[in-house]
Amino acid sequence: QVQLVESGGGLVQAGGSLRLSCVASGSMLGIKDMSWYRQAPGKQRELVAAITSGHSTRYADSVKGRFAISRDNAKNTVFLQMNSLKPEDTAVYYCYMVNWATPYWGQGTQVTVSS
Repeated sequence: QVQLVESGGGLVQAGGSLRLSCVASGSMLGIKDMSWYRQAPGKQRELVAAITSGHSTRYADSVKGRFAISRDNAKNTVFLQMNSLKPEDTAVYYCYMVNWATPYWGQGTQVTVSS
């Protein structure tokens, strides 16, 4: 079993920054990639960023150049640094990992960007 706990969300003005964290606990041996997804009201959940165990990264086109994903394997933590935030970034952000083919989601953290 893996438990994921996100933190760092909040209310910020457009142009501001936030840093999300996701701490994983439990058996971590089968986890390779770590990801962040988001879901805005009335929209489907979408991939924001992902990072492999070798620290290769990929991003949604909408956040490239503004967001940065990183991980600390020693602390079982994945981060999402969000800069130059826009109102359209407003969503619930979820941490996601797959452990031995079993998917795990965090509870989500709300990010609200005011114009």
